[in-house]
Amino acid sequence: MQRFITFTLPLALIGGILVFLVGSQATCSQESMQDKQPATLPATLPAVPEGYETATFAAGCYWCVEAVYQRLDGVHAATSGFIGGHVENPGYEAVCNGTTGHAEAVQLIYNPKKISYATLLDWFWRLHDPTQLNRQGADVGTQYRSAIFYHNESQKKEAAASRDKAQESFAKPIVTEITKAGTFYTAKVSHQDYYKINGNKNPYCKAVIAPKLKKLKLDR
Repeated sequence: MQRFITFTLPLALIGGILVFLVGSQATCSQESMQDKQPATLPATLPAVPEGYETATFAAGCYWCVEAVYQRLDGVHAATSGFIGGHVENPGYEAVCNGTTGHAEAVQLIYNPKKISYATLLDWFWRLHDPTQLNRQGADVGTQYRSAIFYHNESQKKEAAASRDKAQESFAKPIVTEITKAGTFYTAKVSHQDYYKINGNKNPYCKAVIAPKLKKLKLDR
């Protein structure tokens, strides 16, 4: 006679396991496709106050990048969007298909008296893996490439020097592009402040962004 041993797990533990399994497979584009907001409603870029400066970074899904920089003192605004492509006014779906050449990026407006460009660069190297080519984790494609888009020669030089210094911390070669900033196209309104609004509402935020913020000690 065969005997079968059964194990009973608390419901809370089962729920946690399911959230982890679902979340670990979630990608930025999958979450975006659940969004019913029309893609024709791009956000408006905020004005740059006198004495403030602009910086633009691409490091995987723009929700992750936005969530990190929004928590830094001295960052006035962080806007998610697209840059570095060859198509005007690209839609999100086209960018996700890899047909426009754009990268998902975040454009920052910051107060250089409170936070320097060098400090923004330091956070850039910390918030993602710059040795991964055209991907970050489960988010795969040229739209998720690592790139720094400089707005002047000073930023270009700082970015290059910062990359050389950061390379000392990585065993594999850094593949981050350093490119002159072109036109930045804002993502739609519903893709802005995404973690702030949806942090407790979807698997991607729980499985990808929240752990990143905790690792960086920005989970306040």
